[in-house]
Amino acid sequence: MRALLVIDIQIDFCPGGALEVKEGDAVIPVANMLMDQFDWVIATQDWHPANHKSFAANHPWRYPGQVIDLNGLSQILWPIHCVQDRFGAEFAPGLHTEKVDKIIYKGTDPEIDSYSGFYDNGHRQSTGLADFLKEKEVTSVYVLGLAADYCVKYTVLDALALGFKTYLVTDGTRGVNLEPQDTERAIKEMSEKGAILVESTDI
Repeated sequence: MRALLVIDIQIDFCPGGALEVKEGDAVIPVANMLMDQFDWVIATQDWHPANHKSFAANHPWRYPGQVIDLNGLSQILWPIHCVQDRFGAEFAPGLHTEKVDKIIYKGTDPEIDSYSGFYDNGHRQSTGLADFLKEKEVTSVYVLGLAADYCVKYTVLDALALGFKTYLVTDGTRGVNLEPQDTERAIKEMSEKGAILVESTDI
């Protein structure tokens, strides 16, 4: 069984959003094109409470891009984004959500961030994604979405660690790029750890 993991294609990560990824909306047609080719389509959704401690606004005198210690983990502070039940947390317009078999919510604990679709950043709690994939006898996962250098990267690395044959759909992802080469470095790291790089047209 093969599954397509559609990572965080949400309004706040698309152009004009609160945490805009350049050309983030370019991944939507790639995701839509691939959905019918898989046994399972699972979408993750960043789903933060308003008091989430990864938000710079929740720390006096802090601003986005700064790094703090948050409960023993290094944490980049972000603009407020993908707040539960708010407009920016919705899936991006045009994404074929009717073809999504399951939604995984992440980042729901205000005390810890969750980049990966599988775990929080400290691997303290599971989202249930791994259990779902194993229950459905999925052995291969194809990952795309936003953003390449954070949520996509950590989802791919966890998928590999869990033993899934893992593919990164390179034309189906874009990066935040806090530093200019972050996406390039992330893709290199994923490949070195065992991810197979593919383009959507080759699937």
